[in-house]
Amino acid sequence: MLEIIILSALGFLISVYAFYVERKLKDKSYKAACDISEKVSCSKAFSSNYGKLFLIPNSVIGIFFYLIFIILFYLNRIDILFFLSFLSLIFTIFLAYISYFKIKNFCLVCSAIYLINLLILIFSYSEFRKFFGFL
Repeated sequence: MLEIIILSALGFLISVYAFYVERKLKDKSYKAACDISEKVSCSKAFSSNYGKLFLIPNSVIGIFFYLIFIILFYLNRIDILFFLSFLSLIFTIFLAYISYFKIKNFCLVCSAIYLINLLILIFSYSEFRKFFGFL
């Protein structure tokens, strides 16, 4: 159970960092620590057309998403947490595809978030099974 809280807190912190980088990108002289090369760049991913959903930066969505996970965990709503983590995996797969194959870019920050989302799904599924005693 502790794994979900740790991963959610880590996802929250990484999302805050992504938000920070997005804001700093307005300063053309800023170079993010996660920008290693032309092909390994978080700035490239954040500033792409896919860096926002309905005009809301993905980082802001992530901040709220992980806060909701933490709240759901403490409310013992493993069922909703598992459902949301499954939905997040769909969004994760879509964004990973866009990043790796359309933009042809490896975003370290994004990849960390993808891994966190996958791990949260795995751990929430395990908790879901224990909580409801099936599957």
